Amino acid sequence: MLAASSSPADREARRGVIFGLAAYSMWGCFPLFFALFEGVPAYEILIHRVLWSCLFLVGLVTLLGRWAPIREALGQPRRLGRVLGCALLIGLNWGLYIYSVETRQVLQASLGYFMTPLVNVALGMLVLRETMHRLQGVAVALAATAILTQLVMLGELPWISLALAFSFGTYGLLRKQVPLDGLSGLFVETLLLLPLGLIALGWLTQAELSHFLEGSRVTLLLVASGVITALPLLAFAGAARRLRLATLGFLMYLNPTIQFLIALLVFGEPLSGVQLATFVMIWTGLALYTWSAWQSRPRETPQPAR
Repeated sequence: MLAASSSPADREARRGVIFGLAAYSMWGCFPLFFALFEGVPAYEILIHRVLWSCLFLVGLVTLLGRWAPIREALGQPRRLGRVLGCALLIGLNWGLYIYSVETRQVLQASLGYFMTPLVNVALGMLVLRETMHRLQGVAVALAATAILTQLVMLGELPWISLALAFSFGTYGLLRKQVPLDGLSGLFVETLLLLPLGLIALGWLTQAELSHFLEGSRVTLLLVASGVITALPLLAFAGAARRLRLATLGFLMYLNPTIQFLIALLVFGEPLSGVQLATFVMIWTGLALYTWSAWQSRPRETPQPAR
């Protein structure tokens, strides 16, 4: 007896999961890409990532016919303050992430992205006066305990983890107040960073410090940095249209998990007992946070994407 064919909603949900897995897997594998830039400083990679992302997105937005929301955003200069804040924060986040790969501190980067949902909860309570559920409060307390443990036992703060988590968490806080979809928002953000990028590139060229056009390999990698910035975002947009936020929340942990495994298995970064205890506390906090989010999720049936 043949099984009944799946409904359109089921098929769209499956496509959404595939898109989500693709997006978070690509983000998780970013350390493998940025590790290829041997001898190129993180700030130079960041400059080219901004420049080539902006150029690539011009073609992509044109191809998809998405200029209307961008023109509307650029036509309201008073609203661009928040977008500029988003641009500076995402630029800082990108630069720190590239630096963490260059200096083989990917474990710290993965810890930062594991912490980001808990930072979002804390920022929502402190800035937006949102109510924090009991389990969410316990999760945030576990994250704080994990950081305090590293400070006391190792004598240093995991500053890369904290900077990545808070820069991306604050970015998310501002981004919620900007009425732009992911693709349009990223284009406007890179467009606002473009003048700084061009000035910095001009200075590097004038000082003969630029690695661009120094060799075909490095040049192609610098150009490709713009493409690999946009591709996961497109996959994520396909997932976000088809899946509940709770489902996306589960998939989100794939990114730092892949980074964690790459740090250990590919880069051979050492993991001390204290660091492992820190990760266990963060993972426990995330489990509590996810359970709380799942319990409070809306119970409606997902609709097919249009």
